[in-house]
Amino acid sequence: MKGGDRMTIKQTLAIGLAAGLAALATPVAAQSAGPDTPPRWSLAIHGGAGVIERARLSPEKDAEIRAALGAALAAGEAVLKAGGSALDAVTAAVVLLEDNPNFNAGRGAVFTHDGTNELDAAIMRGDTRAAGAVAGISATKNPIRLARRVMEHGQHVFLAGKGADQFSREQGLEQAPPEWFATPERRRQLDERNSKAADRTDIDRKYGTVGAVARDMAGHLAAATSTGGLTGKRWGRIGDAPVIGAGTWADDRACAVSATGAGEFFLRVGVAHEICARMRLGGAGLQAAADAVMADVLALGGTGGVIVVAPDGTNGFSFNTPGMYRGRVTSGGVREVAIYGDEGQKGTQAQ
Repeated sequence: MKGGDRMTIKQTLAIGLAAGLAALATPVAAQSAGPDTPPRWSLAIHGGAGVIERARLSPEKDAEIRAALGAALAAGEAVLKAGGSALDAVTAAVVLLEDNPNFNAGRGAVFTHDGTNELDAAIMRGDTRAAGAVAGISATKNPIRLARRVMEHGQHVFLAGKGADQFSREQGLEQAPPEWFATPERRRQLDERNSKAADRTDIDRKYGTVGAVARDMAGHLAAATSTGGLTGKRWGRIGDAPVIGAGTWADDRACAVSATGAGEFFLRVGVAHEICARMRLGGAGLQAAADAVMADVLALGGTGGVIVVAPDGTNGFSFNTPGMYRGRVTSGGVREVAIYGDEGQKGTQAQ
């Protein structure tokens, strides 16, 4: 160096010290914004919405349901914390909910008018918008696994009835006999429904559909939904849960949604896609979009709720019923399990 460009050791140390002090004064969030920062992940789940009130649940049942929601959250969280995909996380969470008879999906599915169980499910990934759905299946132990197999190995997006059952067997998925799904509580509900007015299709007015939405470390979204439908349903009725865009939707450009509620109204609104369209094309925030669409459902006479996750990891709920079985966990430290409308967050929380 020439003399004019030369710095003494003392000057160099002074500059280094000043830079270090400046770094210490910088907010942690700003310091962690470099290229090596692990992306955030988040997960939200639901186990249905409806007339869910404290007076209707015993303390034992309340604790049982909270434990089941917590276990499903933990299953999805383990996948995301290990760097797994949002698709694997929502699958893991929903499988546990399907296996739990407290929820209207898989083992806890309600009975049709004819005393059988007809199961529906859908799954979608946000990066490619690949999707798989099944409706009216009768023997697959975990319907969400079949929906995923349709997405990954089938030639079509949506399979129903005997054809979906045949595809499940050909794919080697675990089958279950009718007694696996036929729980005593669901039989009681059908008997009670049949003893009342013929137009009553859900005696407890609980929409026990289960679902999960997630954002993984790679920034990808996924949604999964599974249901047994409505108590006493007839004629091969299919609700919104397996319909891509109505009860299930995922798009990395906007959000991922899983819905639960009065399916006929959610179908007419196209709830899941409508929320994401308002976010992607209309510039609405997650909560504003979800609340507006749920208000539209209510205006038509429908009730229920949704879980939503945005590309930045923000997640939240919106429901117009007294309660909703729900939970969420994020890499930012949020951990919540809630049942009633007056507890936890009905809105969103960015982490």
